[in-house]
Amino acid sequence: MKYTQLGKTGLQVSRIAVGGYVFSGVNKAQNWNPYSPEGRAEAIHTIHTALDAGINYIDTAPSYGNGHSESIIGEVMKSRRQDCYLATKVRPYGMDKASVIKSVEDSLQRLQTDYVDVIQFHGGDYTREDFEHIMHGGPLDALLTLRDQGKVRLVGLTTEEAYSALDLAAAKSFDVIQVCYNLIYQSAARHLLEQAAEAGIGIAIMRPMTSGILQRLLEYIAPEWLAAADSYEVCLKFVLSDPRVHLINVGMRWSEEVRKNVDFVNKFEPSFDISQLPRLTAKIYETDDLRNGF
Repeated sequence: MKYTQLGKTGLQVSRIAVGGYVFSGVNKAQNWNPYSPEGRAEAIHTIHTALDAGINYIDTAPSYGNGHSESIIGEVMKSRRQDCYLATKVRPYGMDKASVIKSVEDSLQRLQTDYVDVIQFHGGDYTREDFEHIMHGGPLDALLTLRDQGKVRLVGLTTEEAYSALDLAAAKSFDVIQVCYNLIYQSAARHLLEQAAEAGIGIAIMRPMTSGILQRLLEYIAPEWLAAADSYEVCLKFVLSDPRVHLINVGMRWSEEVRKNVDFVNKFEPSFDISQLPRLTAKIYETDDLRNGF
């Protein structure tokens, strides 16, 4: 497995991580139900397969199935806590210091561990009011208290909309940012990824495969593209080719998905730096002229 440094955190992480949402989401069409005894056993086997393959980072959240994902991962952590870095989350909205601390401590119980390596505010879009509440209304103070107690090592946040997290990223209070960034949602490339790189913040990616949205879209408007290429591999190539990205959270339900993704990551070598991709019309014209000798 290929590894890289997660910003300035000191953690050397595998390029892909086990994304924990799949251990809470039911997909009847694909015969996937992690709430059944058979599905739970399959999920636990998948996590063991990932750790055996060298994946050393697992990311989850208490909101994934009201703690169900954490409880599945906890079954593995009973015997393999030393084999990986463990990250979970806490919702900051409307939470005071005591509520945040209790939520994290409840997560630790479900995960069957005394500490997590990364605790993240589980956010979507952040308003200015959210920023003030997190920074001065108790949530950040709670995570710093937990860090002082040794129950968390590093503090992070997640965001669906990169632009809304710029102020939080600039606050110099966070070690890791997990952001939605993929082939069809690229706003982070224009600001947050650059800001994080300059500050040494570790960058983890959520929804690298677009959560299946690109594939569904292609079904409707360009099914021939789906037949011509493995769209999931194309999505993975995109994020693996951006040097500002350290860690890629991938939802993997079955062991064969783990083996396929690990094999792909180990073989793939980027041929283009995606951070240099033109993202404005003027830059497209300029680079087109340069490539054609003008």
